Amino acid sequence: MTETYTTNTVQTQAMAAATDPNIGRPVLVQVRDLKKYFPIRRGVFRRTVGHIRAVDGVSFDIYKGETLGLVGESGCGKSTAGRTILQLEEPTEGVVKFADRDLTEMGKNDIRRARRHMQMIFQDPYASLNPRMTVGNIISEPLTIHGIGDSAGRRERVQELLRVVGLNPYFVNRYPHEFSGGQRQRIGVARALATNPSFIVADEPISALDVSIQAQVVNMLDDLKQELGLTYLFIAHDLSMVRYISDRVAVMYLGRIVELSDRNEVYDHPLHPYTQALLSAIPVPDPDKETRRQRVILEGDVPSPANPPSGCRFHPRCAYATDVCNQVDPEFRNLGTAAVPHMVACHHAEKFL
Repeated sequence: MTETYTTNTVQTQAMAAATDPNIGRPVLVQVRDLKKYFPIRRGVFRRTVGHIRAVDGVSFDIYKGETLGLVGESGCGKSTAGRTILQLEEPTEGVVKFADRDLTEMGKNDIRRARRHMQMIFQDPYASLNPRMTVGNIISEPLTIHGIGDSAGRRERVQELLRVVGLNPYFVNRYPHEFSGGQRQRIGVARALATNPSFIVADEPISALDVSIQAQVVNMLDDLKQELGLTYLFIAHDLSMVRYISDRVAVMYLGRIVELSDRNEVYDHPLHPYTQALLSAIPVPDPDKETRRQRVILEGDVPSPANPPSGCRFHPRCAYATDVCNQVDPEFRNLGTAAVPHMVACHHAEKFL
C-alpha cells in the first residue's frame, strides 16, 4: 500500500533530510509547518468570510551563529513570518522551537521570559521608538521589564550599548527626534541587544535608511554577530545586501518558501523561476555585462493570499508552467548535495541544473 503524505509533511521530512549533514552546527530555531491566517470580516456583525494566508506552511531551520536571509517581494509574508516566529503574532498552526523549547506550547509568562533571549529590530526607525521617551529609557526598558540589574547597573549598561553601536554614551538624555534615521536604527539595535539575546529577527532594518547609511548599519550588524555570537533572521528586499550578510538564503513567495540553500548556491545557480526573476532585477555594475544579460520579466500581478492558485502558487506567472503545475503542489525537495543542500519547490527544477 502506497503511503499518502500531505504537502507540509513532505516539506518537513525534506527539511529534516537536508539538515542532517550539519550535525556539527546545532540548530537554534526550528520552524515546522508554520501558518498564520488573518480573518476577513464583513457585514454589520463582522462575520468571517475568508482568510488571508500570510504564512502558509513554512518550514526551515536556523543554525546557531548563522544569518538566514529571507527575501521576496512585498506582501509575500516575510515580516509576518518573523513576527510569528517570535510569537508577536499567534500562529494559526505549526511548531516553532527555540533551543529545543516549543514556543507555541508556552503560556504568556513563559513566552515573556523566553523573549529575553529573542529580540527584534524593526523596519521603521521613525515609528519603532517612542518619541516621549529618552534614549536612555528606550534602551533600558527591556532591562526593567525583565528585572535585570539595579538602576545604576542599567545606566551603565545603556552607556555600554551606545558605545557598542557607535553612538556617544552621553546621548542618553536626548529624544529620538534629535537623531538621524541611521542613528535611530542604531538605537533600535542597542535596545535589541540590551537583554543579551542569542537570536534576533531583523525585519528589513535598512529599507527606510539612505543608501549611504545602509552599508554602515549592515556592517555593524555583521560585526556584532561575530563579537557577540548572535544568530539572525535577516528579512530584506535588497538582494545584493542579503548576499553580503547572509550564510543561507530562503526565497519566499505568497506565504511559502520556494527555494533555500547556501547564499552562493542560490545566487549562482537558482533553480526556481521566481528566484531567477528576482536575481535578474539586481543591477550589474559592469555596463557590458548589463547589456548582454537577459532580464526575466514576470507578467501579471501577485495572486491574492486570500485565494491562492491551486497547484504551484507561482504557475500563473511562470514561463515554464505545465498542466502538472496547475494541479499539483510541488514537493519541497533537495536537488543539491548532502554537504550543500539546495531545497526547491518546483516541478521542473531539474532543467536548471
